[in-house]
Amino acid sequence: MNKIGIRHEDKYALERRVPLVPNDVNYLVKNHFLKISVEPSEKRIFSDKEFQNAGAEISTLDDSDIIIGVKEMPENIFKPDKTYVFFSHVIKGQPYNMPMLRSVMSAGSTLIDYEKITDREGRRLIFFGKYAGLAGMINTLWAIGVRYEKLGIPNPFYSLKQAYHYNSLEEAKSEIRQIGQTINKKGLPPGMKPLVIAVTGDGNVSQGALEILELIPSKHISISDLKSGSISHDESIITVNILPRDYLVHKNGKLFDLQHYIDQPEDYESVIEELLPEINVFVNGIYWDERYPKLIKKRWLKEQKDENKLRLKVIGDITCDVHGSVECTEIATEIEDPVFVYNPSNNTFEMGFDGDGVAVMAVDILPSELPREASEHFSSALSPFIPSLTKADFSADFDQISLPDEIKRAVIVHRGKLTHDFKYLEEFV
Repeated sequence: MNKIGIRHEDKYALERRVPLVPNDVNYLVKNHFLKISVEPSEKRIFSDKEFQNAGAEISTLDDSDIIIGVKEMPENIFKPDKTYVFFSHVIKGQPYNMPMLRSVMSAGSTLIDYEKITDREGRRLIFFGKYAGLAGMINTLWAIGVRYEKLGIPNPFYSLKQAYHYNSLEEAKSEIRQIGQTINKKGLPPGMKPLVIAVTGDGNVSQGALEILELIPSKHISISDLKSGSISHDESIITVNILPRDYLVHKNGKLFDLQHYIDQPEDYESVIEELLPEINVFVNGIYWDERYPKLIKKRWLKEQKDENKLRLKVIGDITCDVHGSVECTEIATEIEDPVFVYNPSNNTFEMGFDGDGVAVMAVDILPSELPREASEHFSSALSPFIPSLTKADFSADFDQISLPDEIKRAVIVHRGKLTHDFKYLEEFV
């Protein structure tokens, strides 16, 4: 039986999540008689003592066969005949992680990526997405408060804190509700109302963002109202949810079909710029890759700025693809320094909230700002697969390994070789 090792996270200073929480470790040890080691960590949201009390051994992972973590692992840790499970961020051929992938392969290791653990329909089964949305919207509301304050408009959102400063999600929600009550009674100040907040997407990330947004009083409007500019200036906050069908059109005039767009994105073009002029806060929660159209382009921002028409003040880019769907996301920011101001006039940016342009919140590890709840959610999805992992013989040929299909679909590298579904990565490696 394979021994499981839980690695400490070291990519980011404030990465405090774990893939398995003590309660689930305790269940696996007691009911499946598994051996689990946990690497010591002083910053992890769950203490070494909690894991020890759950039945885990606090030690190095030298004798662990399967090493699980959350974020990418250093290039020099991979060893032959060991299996590593984490978010590798290599499936798009990301250049910054190709050295790590080469190290996995040259070491003769096996790599399993959570992102590819899917059902038969390709739906992801293990993810932090909703918690990215929850933390991302908390941070965006906080950024609204600070940015408008910097612009000389004191406002109720200024009392809010960045998500990681709260002891729990419920504590953050409670403060947002209080801000909502203040807005209900007093409204927003002149120069800020109506505050038009748009959220893109309808997946787990967007659902988390909308869950937070629902805590404050607002009027929800339709896409047609947004497009026509039919917005009441008597409202304090106006919200709109923008879906792919709202801004994507088939180049030959055919009806929008989501699956066809996913399969053939080159057949579609974006008309989202028809929706952007009225928006003050843009919260981006879609999945994006380079085949898809960009949503906010630098060209559009510059045109709006040059014509003194730019109403956009804050972008919460939860998707966080550098120069991706939000082209002015210049860097993925860290929790300790989460916001920069992008100036469309000269295509420059400055960390912090000062400067001329649009404030962009683009934290790369948003779920770690709610580490306890995010870890509990993730662990509940991952833990049922752990017994199968411990029983698998990874020394066998790939076709002969006995693993649930959901896990087998996520094996990117087996004993140093790319598996069939990921052979396309050879051109990037």
